[in-house]
Amino acid sequence: MALSEADTRAKLIDPAIHARGWTEDLIKREETAGAIDIDPASGRPRRQTKGRVDYTLRIKVYPDTQAVAVALIEAKAAHLPPDHGLEQAKLYAACKRLNVPFVYATNGHLFVEFDRTTCMTTKARPLAEFPTPSDLRARYEASVGFSLDDEAARPLLAPYARGEATRRYYQDAAIRAVLEKLARCGNTGEPRRALLSLATGAGKTFIAVNLLRRIADAGQLRRALFVCDRDELRSQGLGAFQNAFGNDAAEVSSANPQKNARVLIATYQTLDVDTDDDDANFLRANYPEDYFSHIVIDECHRSAWGKWSEVLTRNPNAVQIGLTATPRQLAITEQTREALADARVNADNLQHFGEPVYEYDMSQGIEDGYLAACEIVKGTVNLDETGISIGDILQRHPTNAITGQPVTREELQELYERTQFEDRIMLPDRVLAMCADLFHHLLDTGGPEQKTIIFCVRDSHSDAVAIQMNNLYAEWCRGEGQKPLSPYAFKCTASVGGSQFVADLRGGSRHHLIATTVDLLSTGVDVPCVRNIVFFKYVRSPISFYQMVGRGTRLDPASGKLMFRVYDYTDATRLFGEEFRAAQREPREPGEPKDGEPVIIQVEGFDVLVSDAGRLVLTQKDGRAMPVTLEEYKEIIAARLVEEAPTLDTFRQRWVTPVERRDLLTHLPEGGASASLIRAIEEMGDYDLYDVLGELGYGMAPRTREERAGAFHYKHRAWLEGLPLETRAALEALVGQFAVGGTDGLENPQVFDVPAVRRAGGLAALRRLGNPADVLTQAKERVFAL
Repeated sequence: MALSEADTRAKLIDPAIHARGWTEDLIKREETAGAIDIDPASGRPRRQTKGRVDYTLRIKVYPDTQAVAVALIEAKAAHLPPDHGLEQAKLYAACKRLNVPFVYATNGHLFVEFDRTTCMTTKARPLAEFPTPSDLRARYEASVGFSLDDEAARPLLAPYARGEATRRYYQDAAIRAVLEKLARCGNTGEPRRALLSLATGAGKTFIAVNLLRRIADAGQLRRALFVCDRDELRSQGLGAFQNAFGNDAAEVSSANPQKNARVLIATYQTLDVDTDDDDANFLRANYPEDYFSHIVIDECHRSAWGKWSEVLTRNPNAVQIGLTATPRQLAITEQTREALADARVNADNLQHFGEPVYEYDMSQGIEDGYLAACEIVKGTVNLDETGISIGDILQRHPTNAITGQPVTREELQELYERTQFEDRIMLPDRVLAMCADLFHHLLDTGGPEQKTIIFCVRDSHSDAVAIQMNNLYAEWCRGEGQKPLSPYAFKCTASVGGSQFVADLRGGSRHHLIATTVDLLSTGVDVPCVRNIVFFKYVRSPISFYQMVGRGTRLDPASGKLMFRVYDYTDATRLFGEEFRAAQREPREPGEPKDGEPVIIQVEGFDVLVSDAGRLVLTQKDGRAMPVTLEEYKEIIAARLVEEAPTLDTFRQRWVTPVERRDLLTHLPEGGASASLIRAIEEMGDYDLYDVLGELGYGMAPRTREERAGAFHYKHRAWLEGLPLETRAALEALVGQFAVGGTDGLENPQVFDVPAVRRAGGLAALRRLGNPADVLTQAKERVFAL
């Protein structure tokens, strides 16, 4: 019998590399978070599968020092060619996901090596000739340009203060990438600078804290400054740094410059370097040149690059680290002032810090299960194409919203024919149409009481949108006979002290549900429970766009948040990149049916058609993060699935075995999360993932969990009737758990103790058929054989 991939690892690869000196303390099995799913029985979030597992080989200089990763092994089943997984492994290396110079692929008999420093791939060789730890240490040191015995390399060898249990693989890779560059620059005399680009929610503060802690533990930190944007981020940063440094970390305020602590946490505003009009007086008055040995700039993509850079130029000999959530290659799709300014910021960052030493984008976070999956829903309003005559409007006796006075023909002409489109979308008919369409989407995707951020044009637009969303909600509540939650929609802008409402948006599950804002919530605000990001404003800045989208990327285990949606009414998602445009569906023509019938909304006497411009999913394609249509995403999943399990029979056999099923899911896009995402989008909550994937990959007609459990009784009636009555009852009760919880419900370790199974005879009755574990396997085979 052919060995599976898991057996190949355990029986062939592990013994072979152990024999070459790779003891278990030098092998790190990096495991990603895996898919997050909702338990159908309890409605609570849970990890459906384990994520991708990679062998990382590491070097230890001394027994008590931190191991340094140097290689990745991609293991494949013994019956496959040794280089079968090489391209996949090279992709991981090319993305710097694990930040190692050497990549290996093996089937347990032979191996091939790809050297990232030379871009050369070797011929297949016996696994008995695999490089030893001393071999790879020498080659690693040659590739990075320093010895691990050098003084400059000491931070690399400093252990994590709280152990490695809390860090994620990419966070370790990012920290190593910075420390490697600093060590190399320390030997060459180059400025010690490094830039990190990681998606919002990936844990940049964790990385900053552990970087400085390990540098401090290596005896190389004198004074450090962490600069962030806004008081809330300073408070978050202070808590993180004090967990690592205790009272040796302190915040800087205008009333207290702080000079005693080793790690200072300050905002751009406090240092007087927030805008080009600031004079940096606070910085100059309290901290002389070269006061700091280490500086970390958070949000170094912000548009005031020229002013805050004084923090860096006044400390030219300091180690300088920039953190950003903006991708290195911004999509400058138009020559607007904002886009050109963003390009300048990016160029300044790259000129000062150099190319990012490590990048981890949104789609990688989604694929690993650390960030929420993203669905893009695009909409257009037909009023924007068809227009409305001045006469039609005058017949409805329009009035000025501020004065209440009648609006003249000349004023209307100015509004509708001469203004910029950004002003046009603030007109009452468009506000009502967009809000009505958005509310309709909320009703279709779980109800109106979802945490949502709507980005508006300006303050008055935020007011209008909040009022209309409240009206729609109140009307819906009356129709449903329920008491409205209050406040429901609320304005959250600087003019009303909006930052005071952030805690309510974050923590209030039964109030402050829809936030209408201009840009207050676009940067740095951590609100994991947000499920929808809505663009009612035009966004011309790619940097701002990524910050806005980033408000939805965080997972929220407390509420079971698996995904978030971007509702794009202004083509803001064009800023994901030029290459994304080809993947998006064009808006349907007004009047073209949408799912059979167009949606017509009556607004102030006009029939307003809101057309769906398609649903898109953000995923990794050709090594880049890009939105693809839902259908294309399904095709990607299907192709990967059939590659791993060529036939429906093979798929069924692998699904029944837990280890094989986990292995199968980890090879799908975003792991098991991709199947869960399709189940959520297609509203297949009553179906097991087996049926979701069976339909996608093999055209199998899907059955609900209840239908499968019910079919078990009549499809196998002859077999069941040949069993002792008590055994049959226990077996049927066992299959009944599939109807409740699907595959995971059957494989729950306590399934034999479920009251229904115990009442039917429990384990004693099932043992008449053999080992209960084998009986369970037989039951699954029969359930899925239908």
